[in-house]
Amino acid sequence: MKQKLVYAFVVLLGLFLGCQNQQNEDEITIYTIGDSTVKNGQGDGANGLWGWGDPLVQYFDTSKVSVENHALGGTSSRTYRDKGLWQPVLDKLKPGDYVLMQFGHNDAGPVNDTIRARGTIKGTGEETEEIDNMLTGKHEIVHSYGWYMRQYIREAKEKGAIPIVMSPIPRNDWNDGQVPRNKDSYGGWARKVAEEEGAFFIDLNEKMASEMEKRGEENVTDKLFFSRDHTHTSAKGAVLAASLIAEGLKELDKCKLKNYLLDDPKIKFPVKKKVFIIGDSTVANGNDSIVGWGRELWAFMDTSRIEVINKARGGRSSRTYYYEGLWDEVLQKMHAGDFLLIQFGHNDGGHIDQPKYRGSLKGMGDETQDILRNDTIPETVHSYGWYMGKYITQAKEKGVSVIVLSMIPRNIWDAGKVQRVDDSYGLWAKQSAEQNGAFFIDLNNVIAEKYEKMGPEKVKTFFPGDHTHTNAKGAELNAKTLAEQIKALRACSLRRYLN
Repeated sequence: MKQKLVYAFVVLLGLFLGCQNQQNEDEITIYTIGDSTVKNGQGDGANGLWGWGDPLVQYFDTSKVSVENHALGGTSSRTYRDKGLWQPVLDKLKPGDYVLMQFGHNDAGPVNDTIRARGTIKGTGEETEEIDNMLTGKHEIVHSYGWYMRQYIREAKEKGAIPIVMSPIPRNDWNDGQVPRNKDSYGGWARKVAEEEGAFFIDLNEKMASEMEKRGEENVTDKLFFSRDHTHTSAKGAVLAASLIAEGLKELDKCKLKNYLLDDPKIKFPVKKKVFIIGDSTVANGNDSIVGWGRELWAFMDTSRIEVINKARGGRSSRTYYYEGLWDEVLQKMHAGDFLLIQFGHNDGGHIDQPKYRGSLKGMGDETQDILRNDTIPETVHSYGWYMGKYITQAKEKGVSVIVLSMIPRNIWDAGKVQRVDDSYGLWAKQSAEQNGAFFIDLNNVIAEKYEKMGPEKVKTFFPGDHTHTNAKGAELNAKTLAEQIKALRACSLRRYLN
């Protein structure tokens, strides 16, 4: 009897698993193919750039459909096929799947050269050009843009899949308040081929250009696109493009893919990493007239992927930030993968055993001095290097990447040169970083060199009340300089989150 029950259970389990497998096989898959405007880099938002294929998945009910982004930056309609990228997608296609395709941004390049050799013949005709590819060394017959697009459509349909063609997103170019369209080139050719082959078409170029014009150039540059790049979108730009594709799908009468769109999609990008900043008033947010660089740093970061948390506090030294418990508060909030920027020194030269009780012992040693704060609170005072070492090692124990900065220079000049701290806090900050495995940026010298190029009169405008504290313009200069230096730290992953 027991054997019969076991056998029946096994049979039922097999039937159940078989049904599950059949369900998975029947699930519709949406494949996206294209260039870097569809998937930028590894699709992780490096350098703040995203393709629309990444947020697109969040517009669909993924309990009913799956979305796979197979686009690759730098490819054209020709090279996506030649590099063997299309074949794996084609092999996986099954009846009912969808292929969303967008090419064109790279098709205008040279047909044959030693750099990329990715161009196609303009238009949709059957003309060809026979070449010996200078880049790959292969003999090749190059076709028109329309010819390649036609092959994708036909081959997808042969597998029972449904192709949807997109015109390429617009570039962030403006002419008298208008964004140029590509309806007379790749956008128009994409539409023509789609209509001739019976494929669905979404005029993404027109939709996005119109939306950009509604917002205005000042609300597009450095929001949907970065000023340094007129082709690749930021996270917000990628979301806009994806939303317009979803809108376009709803407008396609006979396209059933719209049935899988969510009514109210909640778009989220990967959990943001955090940049914590600790330091004194030259770093802190300050007020209307006195501003630290920590308040301005966010403008140079990709805030779609990273959050800047400025915990610097005016009047603090490496010592007081530690004994007041400010460091413990920051340490509790940090997690593996976060970043910590440290800059102390301006107040560490103060009195050790007199109010404001913020001086630390000079240097990097282990010597201590016992005092009573306010005649009642016993304290063992350590060296500047000891406190800096504590911040670094305790943060690293939590998996946090640490960057130590030498303090920004004061507006003090001597014979045409800005006073440096190379033999004091600048040196000790560097030694603290080296001894404890942190990154180091010599902010003191780098900014001082910029000041010297500007001259005393210009630099004076950055210091409204004294020779230590900057205004917003000075803070912005210092934050930008810091961002430039972070960018130069090849081994530091924070550089990937800069705008």
